Amino acid sequence: MRLGAGVRLPANLGEEEPAWARMRAWAERLPDGTIFTGTTAAEAYGLWLRPDRPDRPVEISVPSGVRVRRPQIDVTRHRLPPHSHGVDGVRIATVAETVLAAARRLSLLDLVVLIDGVLHEQACTREHLEQLTRGRRGGPRLREALALADGRSESPWESLLRVLHLVCGVPVEPQAELFDETGGFVARADLLIIGTRTLQEYDGAVHRDRAQYARDRRRDSRLGGARYVRHGYVAPDVRFRAAMILREADEALGRPYDPTRLDAWYALWRGSLWERAPRSSQDGPGAEPAYGPH
Repeated sequence: MRLGAGVRLPANLGEEEPAWARMRAWAERLPDGTIFTGTTAAEAYGLWLRPDRPDRPVEISVPSGVRVRRPQIDVTRHRLPPHSHGVDGVRIATVAETVLAAARRLSLLDLVVLIDGVLHEQACTREHLEQLTRGRRGGPRLREALALADGRSESPWESLLRVLHLVCGVPVEPQAELFDETGGFVARADLLIIGTRTLQEYDGAVHRDRAQYARDRRRDSRLGGARYVRHGYVAPDVRFRAAMILREADEALGRPYDPTRLDAWYALWRGSLWERAPRSSQDGPGAEPAYGPH
């Protein structure tokens, strides 16, 4: 596959990840001091980033005096290079620097999901990311995203569901431990609406497995016996039926449904990679990118 003038991706990648093969092919044609960063590095690290168009520009950082003029390359020039490390001939920014670079180009919602995944996987600490918000390009947007981020989310769609509740003024506790009236442990919930016994959960593709389905029904029985009310949502619910989700949350809180609360959510959703991603045959109940484990 031709990536650019003089740059080709081998037809047979074997076991090599396409993102790394793509960077390796470009590294051979780019100047010394090139560091792969931003969404290119995020994809290589396997971070929570919604797949975008296959011709998304390759993001690199180069020394301030270096010129790179290729339509397939998105260049940032640096006086002091971002922290990075070399992997088999490819120099890639650290995870923290990757997130900072992504903050310059991603929407706020995309960035929050990305940070949730980084914190959940403990790829770097919140404190490290907070340090990068001071005096760095992308710092203000990164600070804004950190205020919404929570590493307790266990998948990208769960992050989206959490943020939907958060910006609509629904107080939730992620990964809440639930107990019955005798103090016995019942289950752990994706989201517990604080002050209620209502759970808002994301049902990913794994829940369609027959064995998992049986475990889910036994769990539902325990929850019902402990007087918890569970609402399960799938990807199309988050994408197209946010009003339904908010209405059920408002009912749990005993407050009138107010659709204007969704304005903040739609402002985040519109223009994000999640909103722009085309609907596919895989975008059925519980559809999610391969990295969504939950």
